[in-house]
Amino acid sequence: MIMNPFDDTDGTFKVLVNAEGQYSLWPSFAEVPEGWEVRLDDRGRAECTAYIEEHWTDLRPASLVAAMAAAQDGRG
Repeated sequence: MIMNPFDDTDGTFKVLVNAEGQYSLWPSFAEVPEGWEVRLDDRGRAECTAYIEEHWTDLRPASLVAAMAAAQDGRG
C-alpha cells in the first residue's frame, strides 16, 4: 500500500511559510517549493504540527489582513 508522505507519523518534516504568512507541513525528502522558506527543519510530524498550531493563529493571507486594515482606516 502506498502511503501519503504527509500522513507518515514516523516521517521527518519541515515547517514552511510563504510570503502570505501561510504555513505548510512538508516532508524533509521533498524539495522546498519556490516561494516558501523553512521555519523549522527536520523534525518529527507531531513537533511540526504543534509548531504550526502555535504560530499560525490567523489563517487569513497577509494581503487580506492588510486590505481589511486599509478598508477600516478608510484607505481602501
